[in-house]
Amino acid sequence: MSERARTTGRVLPVGDRALLVECDGSADALVLWRRLHREPPCGVVEPVVAARTVLVRVAEGRQDAVRCLLEEILGEGAGDEGAGTGATSGTAPVPQHREVVVETVYDGEDLTEVAAHLGWSVEELVARHGATGWTSAFLGFAPGFAYLRSDARWPDVPRRASPRTRVPAGSVALAGPWSAVYPSASPGGWQLVGHTDAPVWDVGRAEPALLLPGTTVRFRPVRERARVGWAEHAAPPAGPADVATPPAGPAGVAPRPALEVLGTGPLCLVQDLGRRGYLSLGVPTSGALDRRAAARANRLVGNTRAQAVLEVLLGGLAVRALADVVVAVTGAPAPVTLRLADSALVRPGPGRPVLVPEGAELHLGAPATGLRTYLAVRGGLDLPLVLGSRATDVLSGLGPPPLRAGDVLGVLPPPGEAVPAGVDDSAYDVPPGPEHQVRVLPGPRADWLTPGARALLHAHAWTVTDRSNRVGLRLAGPVLERAETSELASEGTVPGAVQVPPEGQPVIFLADHPVTGGYPVVAVVVDADLDVLGQVRPGERLHLVAVEPD
Repeated sequence: MSERARTTGRVLPVGDRALLVECDGSADALVLWRRLHREPPCGVVEPVVAARTVLVRVAEGRQDAVRCLLEEILGEGAGDEGAGTGATSGTAPVPQHREVVVETVYDGEDLTEVAAHLGWSVEELVARHGATGWTSAFLGFAPGFAYLRSDARWPDVPRRASPRTRVPAGSVALAGPWSAVYPSASPGGWQLVGHTDAPVWDVGRAEPALLLPGTTVRFRPVRERARVGWAEHAAPPAGPADVATPPAGPAGVAPRPALEVLGTGPLCLVQDLGRRGYLSLGVPTSGALDRRAAARANRLVGNTRAQAVLEVLLGGLAVRALADVVVAVTGAPAPVTLRLADSALVRPGPGRPVLVPEGAELHLGAPATGLRTYLAVRGGLDLPLVLGSRATDVLSGLGPPPLRAGDVLGVLPPPGEAVPAGVDDSAYDVPPGPEHQVRVLPGPRADWLTPGARALLHAHAWTVTDRSNRVGLRLAGPVLERAETSELASEGTVPGAVQVPPEGQPVIFLADHPVTGGYPVVAVVVDADLDVLGQVRPGERLHLVAVEPD
């Protein structure tokens, strides 16, 4: 008999580039996600399954059309869960049935406390956890972090009142009705009951995530070193993927050293336009926070818009040219000084390509306004691709580490075309501050705020705090009162999502945000205004201007 997804019938808008489909439970959400991933309707960019919902990112201008298609799918049922044999959309695979046995040493710091909370002995907790069948419902929070639901009802386990600042990789944990294995060391508030050596996340594999959605999992209690095994009917993950060690350059041409880093200022990262197709593995898109500025820098030196550039926070970058290179600087208007080999100083004007001769030094001063400046080099920076991108993701740790003095950067061979003459796209300028405004659409959980709080969200000028980073902007202002105080099951999120935690202070997700989140999204910044968020400084004020959907 064909298994079909049952839904509540609601398809909710999530800004202007995504939709949220509500389902009756995690099993039904997984069925719908499999269909959308296997047979993506026109306009569907990438679906993300969560606890009881499927977030569907859509192409520009396709919101209404995709919504109609989703409603048709819901009307007929999501289709046979077992149909299809693999992925046909994006790069994250849809697995055939696979069972993974995770050998676990039950020695977690919270084991005794959790057993007492449940009214069991430690031995009974270990026996029940090992005897229960688990299924990977979705991946979120961090790359490879699978939320495992039990095949039988598992009692809720409360999260810790104060999250740990560091949970060791391989920790086996419980929270709510879920079980999980931490794929890497990270902060976390789940209750720790054991540990395993199971390689649940490895970017060197063709399938980096071991516990893909739909994978069945059994925890086998052991007394010594824990490891992982696969059921006989399932193949282990493939060997190292080519994407992790790409060829050095086009047509086998080796890259050449181009820049030596002399100083970086507060923070200097390598960025491009991000990773695509890995949301279902818990991997954020990441990439440049001011996409227009990064693309413009590449255009000025004749690169494609997606080449890797440097993202410089509040200036301070100093580099020495190891060969003649052509560069361009955009974004926050940092003063540019070129110190030639004979010590002569040149101050190039903004918005144009600049030749930096071998031996010369280029220095970026602190910008008078804005936060992030971008430097592109003709040919594009050459660093290893990780899941198809050279971007640094500060949340997941993917991509190259922040640059340090002494680093040497290679550059790929230049494109065949000449640097375009007279290119100076000044249509977009960094907003001067200290007041900024962005347009927002209602979020899928706008009704979780009281009417007064919804009005206050748009009427107040919010202050950006110094706790902001590439993951999100934390805002300070009046407390927003929630009409709904229950805990929200994890849902997919998007850049620009405005979440309201219980403390009532909004957080706006940026490029390195977690793929799923458990706080209500009450508004979403329109896609065209996301670049503004990347240039707002701590202490400046932000207006969230309500607009109606087109």
